[in-house]
Amino acid sequence: MTPPALPIPDRQGERDTRNIPIDRVGVKGLRYPVEVRDRTHATQATVATFAMTVDLPQEFKGTHMSRFVEILNAHGRLIHVENIGEMLRALQKRLHAERAHIALEFPYFIGKPAPVTGAVGLVDYQVRFETSIDGKQGDFVLTVVVPVTTLCPCSKAISAYEAHNQRGYVSLSVRFKKTVWIEELIALIEASASSEIFSLLKRPDEKAVTERAYDNPVFVEDLVRNVALRANAEPRITWYRVEAENMESIHNHAAYALIEKDRRGEAGKASAKKPKAKAKR
Repeated sequence: MTPPALPIPDRQGERDTRNIPIDRVGVKGLRYPVEVRDRTHATQATVATFAMTVDLPQEFKGTHMSRFVEILNAHGRLIHVENIGEMLRALQKRLHAERAHIALEFPYFIGKPAPVTGAVGLVDYQVRFETSIDGKQGDFVLTVVVPVTTLCPCSKAISAYEAHNQRGYVSLSVRFKKTVWIEELIALIEASASSEIFSLLKRPDEKAVTERAYDNPVFVEDLVRNVALRANAEPRITWYRVEAENMESIHNHAAYALIEKDRRGEAGKASAKKPKAKAKR
């Protein structure tokens, strides 16, 4: 007769006596195939790296790590704003948490035609979703990191032989009240630089890109201000943080600038400034 199986101890479920709550505990570095919303092709398949965490009250010794992966698997591959919210609520429920966080980062590809010949090549951009829920209050931040070309205005002004340029990286994070597409943020950034970059350029294209950059020099300060102006003009964006870093070609350091703005109170301020209509007699 087979002896009855002994119960498997649940160490994570034991009580902890140190009276120290943990702000975030979970899994990170979890690679998972996903499909994200694509403005042109409906969806795009990619591979994301996930971090999934919850808060842990002081009385619990540990959390159940396997449940994070179970929840991710249960929601399939299509990742968008709506089902990330479902995943956060599932984390709250399954892990008895008040707060839950999910962050995922992935490469996003766009086919870009060269400016003269129209030859199409794929350019990859880094995209990040940062989501959280605290009780019933949710938050979603979309970040895109876009490589650009910048040409130095000072170098152009003082040099007899052209000017130095370099690759820059612009990171734009936004909160929004209506859908903002990844492609829209990329285009906003690229329009703010000396020139966008391409993966495939023939000689006529290279000439056009080089001359475009020369005609449109920007300091790193110009770059973040240009992005900020365009973000300010977009009513769907309620908060943004733009960072630019130029990998200087003639210095042993990078040039850096940042602008952050919370626009959530702007509508109220604008309405408060409007003069009140006089009552008709």
